[in-house]
Amino acid sequence: MTPLVLHVNGQRCEAPDTLAHTPLLAFLRGELGLSGPKFGCGAGECGACMVLVDGRPQTACNLPIEAAAGRAVTTVEGLGTPSHPHPLQTAFVAERAAQCGYCVAGILTSAAALLARDPSPTREAIVQALDVHLCRCGAHSRIIRAVQRAAASTRSEKTS
Repeated sequence: MTPLVLHVNGQRCEAPDTLAHTPLLAFLRGELGLSGPKFGCGAGECGACMVLVDGRPQTACNLPIEAAAGRAVTTVEGLGTPSHPHPLQTAFVAERAAQCGYCVAGILTSAAALLARDPSPTREAIVQALDVHLCRCGAHSRIIRAVQRAAASTRSEKTS
């Protein structure tokens, strides 16, 4: 029995091979105690469980652990720290872009992937990148403004 090795938020983690077909979300929440990714629909349709796998958004509720083995997994907890938050986290607070907060961790991870590949996304690109996320709070305008603010902040940091 060889354990499955994952790198979660920069830390090496092992999962017993008996959990190979277990959804990554169950491992992240149950075994690692990470509360950012949420269980929503269980079918990869709502985005509440979104994480980054090798920098790309991926729903964790329907991704078996074995598919993430050997790869870098980043949850919202891995984007920043309380003392050094990710620019998106700062922007979401400034724009008051989260209401209930259930979907926000997934939205933040998808937005982080977008900004990593496109530091100056258009409004349309932001909307398209976040379209997989279901949010019933009605904070969509604030969320888009927060992503735009984080993009501007990131660009100004690079030119300073």
